[in-house]
Amino acid sequence: MPPSQTWKGIKLETPTTYRIRVQGKLDESWFDRLGNMAITPEAADEPAVSILVGHLPDQAALSGVLNTLYEMRLPLLSVENLDEK
Repeated sequence: MPPSQTWKGIKLETPTTYRIRVQGKLDESWFDRLGNMAITPEAADEPAVSILVGHLPDQAALSGVLNTLYEMRLPLLSVENLDEK
């Protein structure tokens, strides 16, 4: 990576935008419970995949979203930090 594009990292309290993919069907009614992240279905037919994208205030908030998805028994497919690029 060229020096001008060096990633400086994040801390636990750094606000960050995430994209989370889960196997399962979610609708917008879960918006509040999932950290106000936008929820959209992926174009794939089966199995259903939902994509959550949103800005979270810190990694504690991310942990809360991931715990909620776990409690809903939705398999986690990926978590991506969109701000690190």
